[in-house]
Amino acid sequence: MRIRSAAPAALAAVALTGSLFAASPASAASHQGGLHLGYIQFDSPGSDNRSNASLNGEWVNIHNNSRSTIQLKGYKLKDNTGYTYTFGSYKIGSGKTVKVRTGKGRDAAGVRYWGRGSYVWNNTGDKARLIKPNGSQLDSCAWNRRGSGAVNCH
Repeated sequence: MRIRSAAPAALAAVALTGSLFAASPASAASHQGGLHLGYIQFDSPGSDNRSNASLNGEWVNIHNNSRSTIQLKGYKLKDNTGYTYTFGSYKIGSGKTVKVRTGKGRDAAGVRYWGRGSYVWNNTGDKARLIKPNGSQLDSCAWNRRGSGAVNCH
């Protein structure tokens, strides 16, 4: 569910409080090495008109900070609602990042497309989870304010 607040009073409150409403991770795992969530653009730039370009303005980076290539087949990316992206066969090299975009497109090196026709990440608060093929949670990153529309989970 996509929640937008267009109320002028709410916008004024955000403007008055300044950095208090900046997006920041409410929770993020310690990233000493391995696969983890990186930067998340949870609010696509511009108006939310559900165009494919707008949907693809929403994305999650997953970074491999290990010394080895990791096969992502069966890994899942989930939000609080339960929307789930499951990786097919895809290898992420050491030190590399893969971007998972919400909309449709042609998968390529470094980018995967969820193929959705509606938004996934809630602007006012949500939580991204990276789940291993065995079902255990590897990493998560939450936010609770719109701010700039992005959060760095490192």
